[in-house]
Amino acid sequence: MAVTHDVIPDGTLRVLDHGFVRLDDAMATDLSVVNAARVSFARRKDEMDDSDAGLIRFLMRDRHGTPFEHNAFRFHIRCPIFVAREWFRHRVGSFNEFSMRYARATDDFYVPEPEDVRSQVGKPGAYSFEPVDPELAERTREELREVYEHAYATYERLVEAGVARELARAVMPVGAYTEFFWTVNARALMNFLSLRAAETAQREIRRYAEACETFFADAMPITHAAFVASGRIAP
Repeated sequence: MAVTHDVIPDGTLRVLDHGFVRLDDAMATDLSVVNAARVSFARRKDEMDDSDAGLIRFLMRDRHGTPFEHNAFRFHIRCPIFVAREWFRHRVGSFNEFSMRYARATDDFYVPEPEDVRSQVGKPGAYSFEPVDPELAERTREELREVYEHAYATYERLVEAGVARELARAVMPVGAYTEFFWTVNARALMNFLSLRAAETAQREIRRYAEACETFFADAMPITHAAFVASGRIAP
């Protein structure tokens, strides 16, 4: 029997067709940056003022990065496997992923919207992407669905025949959805955003990065504003 995840908790941002980004918890404020920096002078504050906002802008502008590490965001992510594999290259952070070795795979797969079916033009590292005609877009979507349906049916047959899940999962394509928890500090998060929310990033992971940035901006608005003002370069 197929396993699906249709219930989306409050405070969750939907991404793509079956994905989401949820801020599971956070210990992250602009004040955490200020106090981490001011400990050098044995000073601590309980409330932000204009001088503290200026300090954050200075730290960002001059790339004094360590004060931005004394906080944490814990995200719960659901995304296609190919997006997760790009995400896991960001090694300053902790990951725990759903395991198809222990749990039954779901039958949720990524099918792009017609406008997201695109052609690739140019050389590696300098690609441009152009939309395809509507007929090709719909054919692409249909062929993806056919592959997914065949792969999942094969997976179910193998499991029901007694093949271990850890082996049967080998038939699952990278368009299948996975889930993971990601705990990361603000400095590493800004590095992720500078790369994955950029125009040059793959469109699918860019949408996840934009969702993460929404939570970041809400929790640390002064830090986020300084990040943007500094050209979106992590300190």
